[in-house]
Amino acid sequence: MQPMPWPEPTPEVAAAIRAIYRGKRQVPLPVRVRDELGEVFADEAFAGAFGKEGRPGWSPGRLALITVLQRAGNLTDRQAAEAVATDLTWKYALGLDLDDPGFDASVLSEFRSRVIAHELEEKPLDLLLAALQERGMLAAGGKQRTDSTHVISAVQDVNRVELAGECVRAALEALAVAAPGWVWQVLEVPGWAERYELRVDSWRMPISKTKQEELARVYGADGYALVEVVYAPFSPVWLRHLPAVNTLRVMLIQHYVRITDRRGRRVIKRRQDLDQGGEGLPPGRYRLASPYDLDTRWAAKGSELMWNGYKCATRCG
Repeated sequence: MQPMPWPEPTPEVAAAIRAIYRGKRQVPLPVRVRDELGEVFADEAFAGAFGKEGRPGWSPGRLALITVLQRAGNLTDRQAAEAVATDLTWKYALGLDLDDPGFDASVLSEFRSRVIAHELEEKPLDLLLAALQERGMLAAGGKQRTDSTHVISAVQDVNRVELAGECVRAALEALAVAAPGWVWQVLEVPGWAERYELRVDSWRMPISKTKQEELARVYGADGYALVEVVYAPFSPVWLRHLPAVNTLRVMLIQHYVRITDRRGRRVIKRRQDLDQGGEGLPPGRYRLASPYDLDTRWAAKGSELMWNGYKCATRCG
């Protein structure tokens, strides 16, 4: 890695941004960051995590900004890489040419791994705070208390809809590996292959609450259909003991109920908290948070800090 100053936005990209957002009160976050903060993450700050020989790699400072924008937009690595290649506002922020192809999505995970391995996780926040204070955008704070809880293992955050879909997908994949062809012989669910071809967290969830509820009901119906066929008399008994199948059962019990409506039809609905007039959810210490790490749990501190992982009660420094 050879530290270099970020290039200024190219004239073509800058002209397009001015034309698109002329007269508008609010411009997108990437444009505001570049205009107000400039080169907020310099390459030199990450030099210790990269070698000085070999094929030149992507600017770590710009990768840091991409990671921040990715988190702000709740994007997957693939979506963030696509934004670098196609979104004019990201090209403006990064100083990329109009025809710059960007990079493969795997570059982002490699960058995060290097940052973690060299204990540079807090570097972007430190640089951002320094830039904001230097420009008078952030007043000096008072006493700060070091948080006593450490996240020592974490999994990707999944909301309840994603958890339901990924539990179904994980069970389906486990069954397909354990008994090839069995699932497709006994299940006839329209759209099954399309829904579970990719990880549920690899694409953007619908923003509409109504569509989220519809998707949650579909995942619940698929989950019940899969469990029922696994426990059917004609199915091999050993399939019931697959860990992914048991995880799916637990998720269905914790997050769904089946009721009979006034017309005598069986209806699948999501559980809601008691204070919302629902059937109640299990306590957080028992509730699944990931289909792959059954011990991880959602945790919170105050009203703003939330994470999905583990915590211990040791105090730091």
